Amino acid sequence: MSNYLDELKKKRFIIKRFNFLLLIALLSCSDNEDTDADLNFIVPTINPKGDEQYLNLGSEFIFDQNVLHTFELKIPKEDLEKIDSDPVAEQYVEGMLIFKGDTISPVGIRYKGSIGAFVGCVDGPNIFEPSGKKICTKLSMKVKINWNGREERFYSLKKLQFHSQNLDPSQMHERIGYWLFRAMGVEAPRSVHARLMINDDYSGLYALTEQIDGSFTDYHFDDQNGNVYKEVWPLTNDGTPTNEQSFIVALKTNEDDNPSVALMSNFAEKLSMAADAELQNVISEYMDINKIVSFAVVDRAIRNDDGPFHWYCEVGGCGNHNYYWYEEPNNQKINLIPWDLDNAFENILSNANPVTPIADDWGETSNNCQPFPYGSFFIYQWSAACDKLIGGWASYEQEYKDLKTKFINDPFSASTVNGLIVAWSEQIRAATQEADEEHSDALSVQKWENNLYQFMDQLEFARNK
Repeated sequence: MSNYLDELKKKRFIIKRFNFLLLIALLSCSDNEDTDADLNFIVPTINPKGDEQYLNLGSEFIFDQNVLHTFELKIPKEDLEKIDSDPVAEQYVEGMLIFKGDTISPVGIRYKGSIGAFVGCVDGPNIFEPSGKKICTKLSMKVKINWNGREERFYSLKKLQFHSQNLDPSQMHERIGYWLFRAMGVEAPRSVHARLMINDDYSGLYALTEQIDGSFTDYHFDDQNGNVYKEVWPLTNDGTPTNEQSFIVALKTNEDDNPSVALMSNFAEKLSMAADAELQNVISEYMDINKIVSFAVVDRAIRNDDGPFHWYCEVGGCGNHNYYWYEEPNNQKINLIPWDLDNAFENILSNANPVTPIADDWGETSNNCQPFPYGSFFIYQWSAACDKLIGGWASYEQEYKDLKTKFINDPFSASTVNGLIVAWSEQIRAATQEADEEHSDALSVQKWENNLYQFMDQLEFARNK
């Protein structure tokens, strides 16, 4: 009898155990189904009431240097899979932005970036022609607030840009670089760090960098509503003025308002015709000399070698990138605006980046102003000072020396810059640690700290060079 009872107990235990495991499995399936259902939502249209914080505060709230904000994106599962399958397409999908208790919906969301932004993050075979699906946790993202004609702005902004910083293990290049330009009187994007959540998962720490558009010019310029151009130079590398159609294509504001590009076109024409003795007069007519020479001082000190002073050459000619222009419509002045500083600082101690190094010091020329190979990849470049406009800027030699001294002794001093690095690194330490613990491909805290020390060494070398 006892053997029979023992067997019966065993069978009852097995049945109970099976039922328990079955219940757990059913609950798990239910949770997964609920999760999938949550992620397969239809993006709602939410009409603001008018008293929302994002409608009543300005962009200073977003770009407060003393605060680390958290932003949340909600994207339907199928749409997230769609953009993950081909990030380079930079195709918008609809989603929701949640911030400080407010939900803005719908908004447009896409991945963004140039070649460097996709290195190691897509599975295509050619790093110089990125393609394929997303294979890393973080990719730079753009959130379009003015989606489908929405007129309301988000803290006075039309767009948010979250830059992954994947190529910057110090996580400081953009924030410090843009701050230095602004400290020298150059209108440059504001940049802060931000935590980003995507579908309730912590994606990581990003650089939230201001979009250069009408919202940017409204904030940074008293003379507003002018033309913004992206990556179009007044002169081609053979010295001829750029045609009006190229300026129109490059417009990022006013493009739908029968725009006039006469100011930029006239500037280009006068530059091309000016004799050497007249060049400074033409430049000073259209530009603030103190501002543009300050731009050059900062750019060369931080070795922004992938910016407007690097002219890359191919069979069709030479050109530069990573900059914008803004025309002040009433003052009739033209302003150069820096952009995309993730590769800045890299080449201060040595030519660490095989693609970006500039061969010449400021104002120098090489190879009789013919293209020449340079760097470990032997990529052809053209001396920036061979361009008539840049050569004209370089002719302000005394102004350059005076402004460089001001820069080194004031915003670029060790006490000022290192103080910012220390303060901002403490601000982002916990978020960096969190990403390190969450994602196998995240920047480790140890590597980040080592690169912060290296970054400060680079800055000290630049100060003393």
